[in-house]
Amino acid sequence: MTEIVVAALYKFVSLPDFAEKKDMLLAYCLDQDIKGTLLFASEGINGTIAGSRLAIDAVLSFLRADPRLADLEHKESYTDTPPFDRLKVRLKKEIVPLGVPEVDPNQKVGTYVSPEEWNELITDPDVVVIDTRNDYEVQIGTFQGACNPQTASFREFPDYVRQHLDPQKHKKVAMFCTGGIRCEKASSFMLEQGFEEVYHLKGGILKYLEAVPAEASLWEGECFVFDQRVAVRHGLEPGSYDACMACGRPISDEDKASEHYQEGISCPHCFDSLTEEKRARQVARQRQVELAKQRHQASVEP
Repeated sequence: MTEIVVAALYKFVSLPDFAEKKDMLLAYCLDQDIKGTLLFASEGINGTIAGSRLAIDAVLSFLRADPRLADLEHKESYTDTPPFDRLKVRLKKEIVPLGVPEVDPNQKVGTYVSPEEWNELITDPDVVVIDTRNDYEVQIGTFQGACNPQTASFREFPDYVRQHLDPQKHKKVAMFCTGGIRCEKASSFMLEQGFEEVYHLKGGILKYLEAVPAEASLWEGECFVFDQRVAVRHGLEPGSYDACMACGRPISDEDKASEHYQEGISCPHCFDSLTEEKRARQVARQRQVELAKQRHQASVEP
């Protein structure tokens, strides 16, 4: 099987004409048999796409042909199984929703810190280290000593900052997220709130796991990713988690041993919150999955 390239990319850049890009980019990606999601907003571009080596290179060149995206950076990983089922190109108000319109990373952001310099920064006792991801992401892996804001979505992050952090008390703050986009926008918000020394991990956890050897790493656990790989380890090797088909959360072997786990229907995180309508849809979907497996097995029997 041909190796599939997974490219994660984002850039905060002023794109007042972002809506005009959608149809042309969608058509080009379809021609290249690209799968994944790309988001456009007036503040920039964000997305993760997958395809052949030639296809990914072609789409990146297509994007960078716009002078405003000429220095668009991306991170790559590789898989043998398709991480996405289809392609989506969407227009949004924000490429990562914080819900604070006055925050503009195109105007100011915190200080970028490379993966090679990150360990030294977060082991400084004067630095408050904050994981800006959702709580379910933090639970399967994070950096040693990092604070978990216990947010259900990035939109809750501003309230966490207002309630738990003080610019006069917390002089140095370092933040991180999966690919760098959330902590970059969070740094812009915190500067608006009066924090003076704000740092964020350039390239995010994924770049750190790629660049920093496991024996030197301060990362503990696995990193959740928003595709069918579910999680990755050091070196961006596939992780050990599956995803619940009902709520999307990562589930471990221990979760699957729970009495509240039903394959394709529910897991310990969502079994008591599923509506009857949602449960019925999941049951029907799982039945279709099992029938498809049976048909496939029958077709390959000698």
